[in-house]
Amino acid sequence: MDGLSSATVQIILAEVGTDVHQFPSANHFSSWLGLAPHNEKSGGKILRNRVGKRPNRVAHALRLAAVSLLRSNTALGAYHRRMRAKIGPAQAVVATAHKLAIIIFYMLRDKTPFKARNAQAYDQLIPDRQIKSLERNAKRLGFTVVPQPPPA
Repeated sequence: MDGLSSATVQIILAEVGTDVHQFPSANHFSSWLGLAPHNEKSGGKILRNRVGKRPNRVAHALRLAAVSLLRSNTALGAYHRRMRAKIGPAQAVVATAHKLAIIIFYMLRDKTPFKARNAQAYDQLIPDRQIKSLERNAKRLGFTVVPQPPPA
């Protein structure tokens, strides 16, 4: 898996082991690591959206792995660069580490290998997701979206 060195994998296996069934879901696993976002809401408004600070060796190793993905030509590298432009470098590292934690959880739970995608495949998914999001929001507001090619 890109970004993970043998030392990082050894830290993960030493701290977590190969059995992750003590965690009901990937969100519980990432929360245990201290990588899950904690939204503080009041009246439907998000007041703070922070990640809890916990001294966890696995989380530290995943953050280091996330930093190494910055120049990687993979889907995870493209995700990290996109988040870096969107939310800033420090929060992008935590978001990428969170994504790595979820991937590792499912790899350990299902005993399946990681299926790597390149950055181009990831970048092709983004416009499709944006179109689906626009259609969903328009439908919620009572409108329909009709795709048209841009004028030449």
